[in-house]
Amino acid sequence: MVVSAEVISEFLAEQRDEAPEELQPLILDFENFWERKLWHQLTNALVEFFNHPGSASQRLAFYKVFVSTFANKINQLKLVDLALKAATECSDDEERLAFLQAVAKKVDNENSQDALVFASVAVARTKLSLDDLDGARKDLDGAERILDTFDSVESIVHAAFYDANASYYQRQMDFSKYYRTALLYLACIDVSALSPSERHKRAFHLSIAALVSSDIYNFGELLLHPILDVLAKSEHAWLRDLLFAFNRGDLAAFDTLSDHIESNGLLDQNSVHLRQKIYLAALTEAVFRRPPHDRTMTFATIAQETKVRPEQIEHLVMKALSLGLIRGTIDQVDEVAHITWVQPKVLDMKQIAAMRQRLLDWDSSVNQLGNWIEAAGKDVWAA
Repeated sequence: MVVSAEVISEFLAEQRDEAPEELQPLILDFENFWERKLWHQLTNALVEFFNHPGSASQRLAFYKVFVSTFANKINQLKLVDLALKAATECSDDEERLAFLQAVAKKVDNENSQDALVFASVAVARTKLSLDDLDGARKDLDGAERILDTFDSVESIVHAAFYDANASYYQRQMDFSKYYRTALLYLACIDVSALSPSERHKRAFHLSIAALVSSDIYNFGELLLHPILDVLAKSEHAWLRDLLFAFNRGDLAAFDTLSDHIESNGLLDQNSVHLRQKIYLAALTEAVFRRPPHDRTMTFATIAQETKVRPEQIEHLVMKALSLGLIRGTIDQVDEVAHITWVQPKVLDMKQIAAMRQRLLDWDSSVNQLGNWIEAAGKDVWAA
């Protein structure tokens, strides 16, 4: 797009008069850098301008009239970043979609595929807002194919990709995929940069997804993530407590928190599934508390530990085996489960203390064995 220097100068002068006083020096710098073709310095100045809340009403005009004239001369990833900030000022999602699609087409070049992914993800997000879930999925799949060809890419691109995918899976009520992609998003960003309300919202949705998911039985990643701390002093502190109750297979705590479960529509709809999950957690915790040589458990013992009716124990153990929560065999005749392995999980202080006691007991038994060997073999040692 060719625009005369006179038109650019007039535009910048008009925008400088309309801008807040603290931003006017930046606009003077724009003209200086543009005339001298100092594209790197101009890009940095534009990023600073677009990041300032006072520039909001001017961003779209700046992008369309000014930035677009030298779009191919600056870092394409930063170009898309400027475009995304400008897009927030579009009047509606339809206008925003057309604008972002034009940006994506602009950066669709061999040497700027990372910028294409960044723009395509923004297009997909806008389609989600317009309830075009199929179109959004198509754009996200295309972005993923490009990402798979990279050895490395800027974290801002990965963060945008994972966040958009998480939004898609949340709309689809696919809790397992939402949980995993939302955690991947958090791994790409500085969580402290999120507003308190945003951290709370994400912690809440992640916690609900972890609980109602049909194939997530280990919440270790979430329990260790600092974002969960935001729930501790909020009205949803019970949700954090519930996650930790599941982690330690605490049936009493689960029953105590049952009123909160009934108050949440999604949890209440999945109450039967949650009950099965806590029974499985109680089973794995009962196995974990036992030393490896003492993990042959009768169905009666399991029923006592898990509070599950005796006739349902075999199904419970088979479910745990099929999910990979434990390994072992079942003797249906003698009603005994021989457990050889239990899935590792995050430990709280009480569980760590129990493990410490097991190590102390093991150390004591080794010492006793050593003393016995020494006493029984005195004649051998003497010889």
